[in-house]
Amino acid sequence: MPILHSIIHRIDKQDGESPARVVPAPGELEASAALDDLLAGLNSAYHAKAKGWGRFSDDTEASLPGALARYLADELDFTELTRELAHAIAPLVDAHLPLGGHLLVVDHRQGEARYLIMALLHHREGFGIGEHLEIVPSRQLNLSQMTLGARLDIGQWRDGSASHPYLSYTRDRGGRKLADAFAEVLGASEPLDASQETRTLLKAFSDYVESEDLPEETSREKTDTLIDYASDQASRGEPMTLEELSELVDEQQPKAFYEHIRNSDYGLAPEIPPDKRTLKAFKRFTGRAAGVSISFDSHLLGAAVEYDEENDRLIIKQVPTGLRKQLRKEE
Repeated sequence: MPILHSIIHRIDKQDGESPARVVPAPGELEASAALDDLLAGLNSAYHAKAKGWGRFSDDTEASLPGALARYLADELDFTELTRELAHAIAPLVDAHLPLGGHLLVVDHRQGEARYLIMALLHHREGFGIGEHLEIVPSRQLNLSQMTLGARLDIGQWRDGSASHPYLSYTRDRGGRKLADAFAEVLGASEPLDASQETRTLLKAFSDYVESEDLPEETSREKTDTLIDYASDQASRGEPMTLEELSELVDEQQPKAFYEHIRNSDYGLAPEIPPDKRTLKAFKRFTGRAAGVSISFDSHLLGAAVEYDEENDRLIIKQVPTGLRKQLRKEE
């Protein structure tokens, strides 16, 4: 992933009495293998974070979209752009964080796409081995402790995409006020909730499988296809495209799942952000014995399906439409 520009500014916060202070870098970072490795690690750590997704708001008063536009038009250099960003973030550090950190900003390409990624990083104390095989203290960047992070798909933004959530930013649990304040600094529009969007997609998929009355094995294969695609997109920090997903889920009827979503009131955009945690919790319970075959999505347990452990009974509250018709016909 070729790095076009990169820089690190420091935001100091000594104690609760003194305001956070920006210590700007004199210039950009030199290209190096270590910087390449750091960017790769930063991307992996960022993609694993809970995030808000969205786009720049048209009526925002935030300075970042305008500064970025000037930067891309060669009216503002990268160092000045990132200094403005550091000064905009410093009040957030003051109001919401116990200590400062180092603001890393990288403009880079990944395949055909171009991204701007930024993160406020902190150090952690550790240990290393010295030249004489002795234990020595060693400080290193703690990429997993990323209190603030954001990523912009520059190409999608410049193309004026109306559906692609080209802007994402960290939104860890417990830091709602900080996340909202950070979104305001970035100039983000009302964010998409990746967890809720992913749950809605999985609900739409469950409804689709039920409506098609698919055999258990076919249903499991389609579930695996959806999870694999969504997990891969999450690992790359990219949204899921519903039309692409529909083609993967059913090669014989590539538009079927997409049309099911479009014709129902799920409220899903053509491109939605995947949430890793929600995907990991999604699975299907299956079982076969004595001529009975049962398969259902895990999120239905406790709602549409109940397990009475004491009497070893499975209670189905919502009988699938196809099965209900067969039962009534038999009666």
